[in-house]
Amino acid sequence: MASRTMRRRDRVLAPALVGLAALAAWEAVVQMEGIPPYILPGPILIARTVVADWGTLFPSLLVTLAITGAAFLVAAVLGLALAVVFTQSGWIERAFFPYAVILQVTPIVAIAPLIILWVKWIPLALLICAWLVAFFPVLSNTVLGLTSTDKNLVDLFRLYNATRWQAFRYLRLPAALPYFLGGLKISGGLALIGAVVAEFVAGTGGAQSGLAFRILEAGYTLQIPRMFAALFLISAAGVLIFALLTGLSRLALRRWHESELEPGD
Repeated sequence: MASRTMRRRDRVLAPALVGLAALAAWEAVVQMEGIPPYILPGPILIARTVVADWGTLFPSLLVTLAITGAAFLVAAVLGLALAVVFTQSGWIERAFFPYAVILQVTPIVAIAPLIILWVKWIPLALLICAWLVAFFPVLSNTVLGLTSTDKNLVDLFRLYNATRWQAFRYLRLPAALPYFLGGLKISGGLALIGAVVAEFVAGTGGAQSGLAFRILEAGYTLQIPRMFAALFLISAAGVLIFALLTGLSRLALRRWHESELEPGD
């Protein structure tokens, strides 16, 4: 029990100590070299800017997170649904999976202007851009999980005359769960990246502007500390999303899957 508690503590303390050391070194370099804030602000100034500009940055953060969350949910649902369809028919998978790959490898920066031009409602256009970036990891991971079921267990289900639905529900779907959750962890960060990139391309301002617009605005006016403050909030949001999805994965798998079992369990 003591060793397990220590391992859990190290999961938090180790990256926290490394991060604090890096921030301290950053602040020391800025102070010793006398680097002006419009070139590279120090962490202390960035923290003060986050507090001072919270009234402007926080609403923009909520807009970006709303687009990220919506794109992530659509990617999770459609990725899972398409994976199930693909694994039920080899012909469908061979016919349509290459187009999913094409969507994944096409740079979102290249097609985002077209999407924004075709879709007149900007929030929907941003959602589509973020979804295009986020859905492929869920699809590919889930397809891999559904097709990697232990063949011996499949034969066992056939031996006991299990129906196709029973084999899917009680064997293939649980076996694919770790792959699906792994895809979600990747997709969450990509949804945030897609939302930010789409906001950059759209360049929309006003009350419904996201953090990407705040970064552009700060760059145009040389408010570099505010730019770094917005970048910090985006990074913090990405870390929080990954931590939540990692916790969800651990909660779902900790009692039965090897990837989440502690030594000695």
